[in-house]
This record gives sequence, C-alpha cells and structure tokens, in this order.
Amino acid sequence: MRLRMADYALAACGLALFALTCGGVLIPRPVIGVYGIGYGAALDQFVALTAVQGVIYLAAVAIVLRSRAENSLRLILTIALLLRMPALVTAPFLSNDIFRYIWDGWVQGAGINPYRYVPADPHLALLRDAAVFPLINRAGYAHTIYPPAAEFCFAAASRITALLHIPAVLGMKLFMFGCEAAGVFGVLRLLEFCRLPRSRVLIYAWSPLPVWEFGNNGHVDAIAIPLVAFALLFAVQARPGRAAAALAAAALTKFLPVLLAPAVWRRWDWKFAGIFVAAIGLLYLPYLSVGWRVFGFLGGYGAEEGMDNGTGIFLLAALGALVPLPAYATKIYFVALACVLLALGAMALAGPRSPKIICRNAALLAGAGMLGLSPHYPWYYAWLLIPACVLPCSSLLYLTSFSFLLYLNPTHTKLLWPAVLYLPFIAFAVRDIFAARAISLTGLNLAEGRKI
Repeated sequence: MRLRMADYALAACGLALFALTCGGVLIPRPVIGVYGIGYGAALDQFVALTAVQGVIYLAAVAIVLRSRAENSLRLILTIALLLRMPALVTAPFLSNDIFRYIWDGWVQGAGINPYRYVPADPHLALLRDAAVFPLINRAGYAHTIYPPAAEFCFAAASRITALLHIPAVLGMKLFMFGCEAAGVFGVLRLLEFCRLPRSRVLIYAWSPLPVWEFGNNGHVDAIAIPLVAFALLFAVQARPGRAAAALAAAALTKFLPVLLAPAVWRRWDWKFAGIFVAAIGLLYLPYLSVGWRVFGFLGGYGAEEGMDNGTGIFLLAALGALVPLPAYATKIYFVALACVLLALGAMALAGPRSPKIICRNAALLAGAGMLGLSPHYPWYYAWLLIPACVLPCSSLLYLTSFSFLLYLNPTHTKLLWPAVLYLPFIAFAVRDIFAARAISLTGLNLAEGRKI
C-alpha cells in the first residue's frame, strides 16, 4: 500500500472514530436516582456504538501494519488527541470510581491514612461535599481498595487540582490524560528500540478502550499505562533496576501488571528482584500505620465479584454450566491457574532475551492471566495494549476492542456475553501462540518477514 493512500485511509478511519465518539457522549440521558448511563437501552446503544468503533479501529490497525512504512505520526497523535476531547469534557457516565479517587486524595491532603476509615465514617465528616461524596460507591462499608502507588497519585492529582482551581473531576481526568501522554511517549521509545515503525503507537492511541475508560471515566488504570510501557522499555534495554522499579509501581497501581515479572526479569538477576521487593516495601511504608488494613477492600471486592466461589470466573462458570462441580473446585482452579502461569513464567525466564521476544512473553503472560481471572469490567484490559503495540497479536486486539460487551452482563451471572468475548479470544490466542513459537524457533518476525 502506498504511503499517501495509507495516510488517507487512516485519516478516514480516524475521522469516523471521532464522529462516533462525539455521538457517544450524547447517548446518556439523565435518570433520577440512577448514576450516569445506567442499564437499559442507552447502555445497549453505547455498547453497539463501541462495537462499530472497534471494527473501524481494527481496520486502522490493519492499515498501519500492512503499509510497511512510517505513516504520519503527526496525523496519528492529532487524531488520538481529538478522540479524547469529547470524552474528557463530558461527565463520567459509565463508572463512578473516579469519585473515590478524588476522596482518597482529599483524605490524604487532610493528613489522614486513606486506609483507616470508610468514607461515611464520622471522622471524615468535615471533608464531605455535595458533588463528590454522594457519588462514592460502597461509602458506608468499604475501605479503599487501591494500592499505594495509586494513592500517591490520587494525593498528587488532588493537590495539583486545588492549586490550579480546576473542578475536582476534570482535574483527576486531566491527571489521567497526562499519564496516558507519558505512556504514549514510552511506547514510542519502545517501538524505536525494537526497530519498529512508530506508527504502531496507533494500536494504543486509537483504541476505543482508553478513550472511554480513561478519557471519560478517568480510571486509575491509566496510571499503570506509562509504568508498564517503561518497564518493558527498560527490560529490552537491559536496565534491570529501572525495569524493577517501574513494574513494582505498576503492580501497586492495579496489581495485575505483576503478571509481567517473568517477562522483564532476567534469570538469576538478583538486582532486579531486590529492587522490586524494596520498591514494594517503600511504597507501602507510609501507609503501614493501619496494619493489615493496608490491603483495604481487596478481599471483600473479590467476594463481591464471585472470585471466592468461582461464579465470577468465566472458565470455571462455563465448566460448571456443563457438569456439576465440587465445592472445592475454585481452589483447584486457582492452583491450576497458578501452575499454568508459573510454567509460562519459567519458559520466559529460560528462553532468549531479544526485545521482541520479551514483549511476546509479556503478551502471553498477560493474556493467559487475564483470561484465567476474567475481570468483569472493560478498563481492566487496557494495559494489554502496551505489549500489543510491539506484538499486535489478534487475540489481544480482539479482547481490548470488544471488552465493552462485558457491560451487557451487569450481574456477572450470565455466560452469553462473556462467551462472545472470551471464546474468540481463545481461538485467536491458539493461533497467536503458534506464531509466537515460530518466532523463537526461526528467529523471524513473521509479521514483518525479517530477522529480529
């Protein structure tokens, strides 16, 4: 495909995505007693819109990958910015998690450990307002669930917002936007080091998933994006100390990026292990005055999501729909999942360490872990786009593009929409695994047809 034609096609895809984003922010219709978009026809329309966006986005990805040339980076970044503007200036309508972030920042600004009290506790009554406090979910019974790196960022964002006299919600969303910008920079550096076209940053920058979940909802996962990008960058640059620190901070933003540890850790590199453990300890240290409560609502959240009895885990729930399962099936499942991840980790540690193979291992570990845990909300999957920029495997692209289908299963008890998401992902993953294995065996990047 000629470069100019590719740019024209990309521009058309970008403008279509922008038009749909503008249409998407008009879908929510205020309903008394219901936060945001609620459940029903409006949410169905939104998910249908994101499905169309997903198809257009995948077409843009195909154009970038097939053009075999450095497409206009200025065009890609401009469209990425435009895509976020309508979502950024629209009040969050898919999730109210951002109000807890703001509250935790305010609590820390008052010199109080955010893990000590639930928001409704009388000790925090002086911090309550009419705009943020009423919209905090689980305010009466749940201590904050967010790890220390996230809490540091909440405090920083709230402080900056107050100094600049910006509305609290917009200020937090702008902070997440800044994290995304840092993540895009990290991805560009990673692509350069891997000798891949920088235009592949489109795989992250144009995905509808971060546009809606970070641009509109301001989810905390945006903080993990630059940390994951730089952890991979430092790993391929053979800078273990920096990779360990970045991965530790990513893991203490959302826990899940810890899955990448075997991919970025060089075997027998005790410097990496030491710095990783030290960074975890240092991040937790300022909050240890509450003891074990520093883990907040983590256990309670897992129970609410059906992680303790297996009803919230897709593979286990699907198996249970086919055959009766014993009461201890969940324990067996988690042991089996741990064994699978340990085996994949051992393969990553024992294998070669070229930049693209490091990112391949990261994609494999992340994909297997996320399938095994099957989180119920789309924003949990956004960080998978980082290794996908280097290794644009069909499984991760499908999963991240259509994860909005999970919104159609609000009770997390039905299997239809999770099956539509995960079963094609599994099929794509099997094909991707054989392709990834071929990279190790032949030393070729099959997507580009040249040596690594």
